[in-house]
Amino acid sequence: MSILALGLNHHTAPVEIRERVAFAPERLAIDLQQLVKVQDVQEAAIVSTCNRTEIYCNLDGDNISELMTWLEQTHGIEKSQLEPYLFSHSERDAVKHLLRVCSGLDSLVLGEPQILGQMKSAWQTAESEGTLGKHLNRLFQHAFTVAKKVRSDTAIGSSPVSVAFAAVQLSKQIFGDLSGKTALLLGAGETAELAMRHLHGQGVEKLIVVNRTLANAEAMASEFGASVVPLSDLHDVLHLADVLIASTGSPLPVFGKGAVESAIKKRRRQPMLMVDIAVPRDIETEVGELDDVFLYTVDDLEHIVDEGRRSRQNAADEAEEIIEHQTEEFMGWQRSLQAVDTVRAVRDNATEQQQILLKKASARLAAGDTPEQVIEQLARALTNKLIDPPTRALRQAAARDDTQMLNAARQLFGLEDNNR
Repeated sequence: MSILALGLNHHTAPVEIRERVAFAPERLAIDLQQLVKVQDVQEAAIVSTCNRTEIYCNLDGDNISELMTWLEQTHGIEKSQLEPYLFSHSERDAVKHLLRVCSGLDSLVLGEPQILGQMKSAWQTAESEGTLGKHLNRLFQHAFTVAKKVRSDTAIGSSPVSVAFAAVQLSKQIFGDLSGKTALLLGAGETAELAMRHLHGQGVEKLIVVNRTLANAEAMASEFGASVVPLSDLHDVLHLADVLIASTGSPLPVFGKGAVESAIKKRRRQPMLMVDIAVPRDIETEVGELDDVFLYTVDDLEHIVDEGRRSRQNAADEAEEIIEHQTEEFMGWQRSLQAVDTVRAVRDNATEQQQILLKKASARLAAGDTPEQVIEQLARALTNKLIDPPTRALRQAAARDDTQMLNAARQLFGLEDNNR
């Protein structure tokens, strides 16, 4: 068995590639069931966010070619287009990667907490679909515990830095004071809610939530006194937005150049900031060609969060030490499983020898031998059966001067060191 992490993220691939291999939430259950049918895949989980698409597997072997082919075919992307952006980690490196991801050490915004919730959601989906087994289930649970330890034992989460926070910081850079401005949130997910919280904290005068499902939007908007508009009426309110932050899960752009051009005319050429943090993107790239429109994507936010990343670096160094130790903890557990199989084999062999010799002893009693004779013979025979294989192995070790094996044997059998 081999634990594997395969995928791409904001470190390895631009948004144009990431959006092509994002898994649609409504198809994730189906994709998981197809994934575990791939040759050698024993367990699997899929993580798909705006910044990463990653597959975690327990493989019967180490050949990942079938897995890569499945990923290419599932998303209709050619090998030559995808392979340059993929990474793969196995065993210890895969374990360490997952721990770093859950702890926010691999995020665009160092230490951001949203990724832990997304990883838990991925685990819950895989668990409900029955695609997790002993190894991956234990690994994810361990990763969640480590992420909690990192946040409690270091200052990695001491300031409110996230992609949503970075989008609001960008708004401040463009407009300065945000009081008196109107912000439109396209989408009602966790990222949109966090962005709304930051915008509200910056004194934004009016907040508008546009979403396909009104109930979700109303639940998010109620805390901040925001207006709620159905997605079908987006074009009626688009011109009101000084700041628009888009983060839906739509597989296609929600609007394009024409809609924004009309909104700008209604605004009488007042500038509009549009931050598209969705993957796939909600706003067509041509919108950025318009005058009076400042369009930014997830990738554009990286320079904004550099300062926050630097301020958290010391805490991240401490977190990396925790990750190293906890990675070894998990690998130790995995190695212990090998001992379980060995112990079981030793016990099964001893039990088999015991039953064979008991049957012979019973036969001798039935033939008239005294109990004392039978017990003595049984004890001698059982001892010889159990110690003969290790005794021969130790003689061979001594012949080739294998002191390591000889010392291990003394420790294994609990023998005192006569040289002390």
